[in-house]
Amino acid sequence: MDNRKVGELIYHLRKEKGLTQKQLADQMNISDRTISKWERGYGCPDVTLLPSLSFLLGVNIENILDGELSSNEFVGGNMKKSHYFVCPSCNNIVLATGSITLSCCGRKLEPLEAKKATDEEKLSMTEMDNEWFISSDHPMTKDHYISFIAFATGDQVQIIKQYPEWSLQTRIPKRKHGKLLWFDTQFRLYYQLV
Repeated sequence: MDNRKVGELIYHLRKEKGLTQKQLADQMNISDRTISKWERGYGCPDVTLLPSLSFLLGVNIENILDGELSSNEFVGGNMKKSHYFVCPSCNNIVLATGSITLSCCGRKLEPLEAKKATDEEKLSMTEMDNEWFISSDHPMTKDHYISFIAFATGDQVQIIKQYPEWSLQTRIPKRKHGKLLWFDTQFRLYYQLV
């Protein structure tokens, strides 16, 4: 850990938030001399202070300790290339169009790797009234069910949440050239091209 880099980051983040050293110190119940010492690279925040410093500056603790914030490259926006994340504790679903670091329920989330569905795994799609009627013979039990379906085209994603013990049947507007994805509770993400 480089105290100088950590101090520079704290300085820039504090300025970005429009806080003086005294204001930041008061919110953390420490002296403004301590903040000054950190920003000059003559010390580092104590481990017990990192959560409140992280909260007040709006960055992860890891970024504070690294002494830098890394920026992602601009993403052109093809929604078919989106990344899906699911929390293993609460089943929260997150969609990102580019690289991102996420955490939920105290755990770092990794993007799900989509696997191309085999003929046996594919969802049934039938054209009906200019819509796709999507269904599956998946058993949809409490222990193993399809949690969500996503239909991604180049410019949009539609996510449909599914629940255990409901039969999987839904309709989506018919569009050309999309990617149908679905996620089951055994943490597998599948896709088929439409």
